[in-house]
Amino acid sequence: MDRIDRAIIRELTLNGRISNVDLADKVNLTPGPCLRRVQRLEESGTILGYRAVVDTAALGRGFEVILDVDLKAFDRETVYAFEASMAGFDEVTEIRRMFGSPDYFVRVAVSDLQAYEAFLSESVMALPGILKVHSRFTMKSVKSPQ
Repeated sequence: MDRIDRAIIRELTLNGRISNVDLADKVNLTPGPCLRRVQRLEESGTILGYRAVVDTAALGRGFEVILDVDLKAFDRETVYAFEASMAGFDEVTEIRRMFGSPDYFVRVAVSDLQAYEAFLSESVMALPGILKVHSRFTMKSVKSPQ
């Protein structure tokens, strides 16, 4: 990967909908070679995909909670069951298995505090193998992934 590939990635990160012509202009290439480089970056797995960044409040899910989750046991069955269950919940927008403590970092998006309480009580705490859950509420988003 050279500086032009890095420039392409930077521009696509800022605007995934940029036209190939505009992208080529920004990275000082002609459209043909620029498109071939983008395709190569996609085929190699460097560019994983493109997505829309959506305002969760517009979807009625503007209340975000970060969960720190610890499990009682780490046998394969408990871990796989927990991960599959959590990944299946629509309210869960991100899950990360961590080194150290907590065992998992989970991002949840719901409509309000009451919806979160119901989700926590009826879904998360109903899963087997949960040792403890610590909830953190966002005060202000300073920088987030786009």
